[in-house]
Amino acid sequence: MAAQRLGKRVLSKLQSPSRARGPGGSPGGLQKRHARVTVKYDRRELQRRLDVEKWIDGQLEELYRGREADMPDEVNIDELLELESEEERSRKIQGLLMSCTNPTEDFIQELLAKLRGLHKQPGLHQPSPSDDGSPSPR
Repeated sequence: MAAQRLGKRVLSKLQSPSRARGPGGSPGGLQKRHARVTVKYDRRELQRRLDVEKWIDGQLEELYRGREADMPDEVNIDELLELESEEERSRKIQGLLMSCTNPTEDFIQELLAKLRGLHKQPGLHQPSPSDDGSPSPR
């Protein structure tokens, strides 16, 4: 009797929606994947970058409240870190926020301060939508 209950429990876990497979063996539902960070990247640096990205998202939501359609698609941290001076970074951020009707000076100053503690991660760079693979006209 106990073996039958155990068998049913194991069988029900195997057939649970999170493990179900759709036609052709592809996952039918969302499966939780366990992420692993390799030793190649400093875990603290990655966490710092993630915190800055979350902060940027929250601040942009506040700045563009009611006008979300005008919000920039992204503020690419690596592109900002590639710029040589804070003045260039500030101009780049101002250009991204041109459509914002709320004051942006505090956001820009705080972001510049947060960027001072970050370093460019060459392995994490993802091409932005403006990157088309052609050489830049520098």
